[in-house]
Amino acid sequence: MQSETRPRVLVVEDETAIREGVVTALADEGCVVEGRADGSTLSADLTGFRPDLVVLDVMLPGRDGLELAGDVRRAGDAGIVVLTARDAVPDRLAGFAAGADDYLVKPFAMAELVARVRAVLNRRGRWPGAVEVGDLVVDEPAGTATRAGARLDLTATELRLLGYLVGNRGRTVSKTQILTQVWGYGDYDPNLVEVHVSALRRKLEAHGDRLVHTVRGLGYTVRT
Repeated sequence: MQSETRPRVLVVEDETAIREGVVTALADEGCVVEGRADGSTLSADLTGFRPDLVVLDVMLPGRDGLELAGDVRRAGDAGIVVLTARDAVPDRLAGFAAGADDYLVKPFAMAELVARVRAVLNRRGRWPGAVEVGDLVVDEPAGTATRAGARLDLTATELRLLGYLVGNRGRTVSKTQILTQVWGYGDYDPNLVEVHVSALRRKLEAHGDRLVHTVRGLGYTVRT
């Protein structure tokens, strides 16, 4: 994704580990992300940072996330994903009544949060569709990828893997990052990544030069 089209996400969460984890996961997905421990700077962030989506914890010091969601909704059309430890139906309804687009209960899998954020951004037209790298065109929402005009016969996992790699083109991503973002976990056999990258390379290189490069000891990067 080019910098001008990267979605902007504001994460307001007082638990440092959760906040930093969410910021890292969304940045790895290609978003421009800012993290805040409370909502004290929300008004300034809405006008200065101008997020496309706000991830809001409900239980925050000072004003809670539901109050802040009202501010976000009144200020513009940014998407809202609410995080909370409360999973009772009235709590969920309160979140949606405050203007939330989606609601995620703690503890949650980071891959699920990323998927929900992406889905909200997609529905709002804030997630870029087709991504081009040289003669490669990847359109994950449409489920297609072409190279030099030829349709690539990719599995669903290979398409997700390719989408993640091209979304981070120019950066080196580790096997753990790939496992977390593509498969949803980070403690599985890294050989799984190698096998899928090798299969993906064969299909890509049937139509041109190498695009997916190995950075020894670090991971993989996409460059023409």
